[in-house]
Amino acid sequence: MSGRRIKAIFLTGRPGVGKTTVVLRAVELLRAEGARVGGMISREVREGGRRVGFEIIDLATGRRGWLAHVNQPTGPRLGKYRVNLADLEGVGVAAIREAVEGADLVVIDEVGPMELFSREFVRAVEEALASGKPVLGTIHHRARGPLLDAIRRDPAVKIITVTLQNRDGLPEQVAGMLRELLGLAFYPDDLRRPRGPGT
Repeated sequence: MSGRRIKAIFLTGRPGVGKTTVVLRAVELLRAEGARVGGMISREVREGGRRVGFEIIDLATGRRGWLAHVNQPTGPRLGKYRVNLADLEGVGVAAIREAVEGADLVVIDEVGPMELFSREFVRAVEEALASGKPVLGTIHHRARGPLLDAIRRDPAVKIITVTLQNRDGLPEQVAGMLRELLGLAFYPDDLRRPRGPGT
């Protein structure tokens, strides 16, 4: 064991297995203990039982935008969707960068083919990983590319595969690992120092 400090945890797994749910439940646990969490999550949107697109949500503010939609008129095409670069960057990238500046934990859900159309998104992820702040994210299970390959190769990144068998216990497991990474982050700003004996 090298003793290298883990700086990020990324969940992977097949679509629909529950990666985002694990992230949100872990975030809920940490927020209950006082952690400031920011960043972005993406969720599928269905109408009449049919998936029509994916929305982006800023975890700190609740602001929403479209990542991709079947009726999106412009933007890079992926399958039946077009990617909304304006919302991806105006909501998602902004949320990541604001979390790097002001949160204890940066959430990035997900690093996948749609998001990677944006150079600003790639830069924001790189900035988050270089920031020294803990990162909790998800990565597409099959997609490849320079950023995804770098994440997978980085010895300071822990990759966890979410399955139907392990997903129920993962929120507490992930939150536990992040508690260690956050360290002093739960103390108020003016008390962020180690506690001495008897304190």
